Amino acid sequence: MKLHQDSSGALNTVTGYGPGYVEINLERHTGSIVLLPDTPVIAWPVSSFETLSAADFDLLLAPAPEVLIFGSGERLRFPHPRLTAALAAHRIGVETMDFKAACRTYNILMAEGRKVAAALLIEA
Repeated sequence: MKLHQDSSGALNTVTGYGPGYVEINLERHTGSIVLLPDTPVIAWPVSSFETLSAADFDLLLAPAPEVLIFGSGERLRFPHPRLTAALAAHRIGVETMDFKAACRTYNILMAEGRKVAAALLIEA
């Protein structure tokens, strides 16, 4: 799916996605990423849902978003609560949805000026 980029400035926006990729500000990424509105895209070293660990989510503690949108891949899968316990302890909400819904939801929350992050799982 191709989305149209908002001309609102330098914020990271999902401008397209499809099987095996996501485009951020028209730049294609074929591996999992962590996305925040105002920082460079971070390569997320996760290649499958089954290999997720608490350390993978701990990467989001420092930027401290209000909410993390976890795109669990092509289908909706919920991570075990122990994987996101540190986020909950720091009052960071976690919303899980499939990859496509996560991309759309991130764009909406980012456009509203919310302090949002997205962890988008692209399985190899």
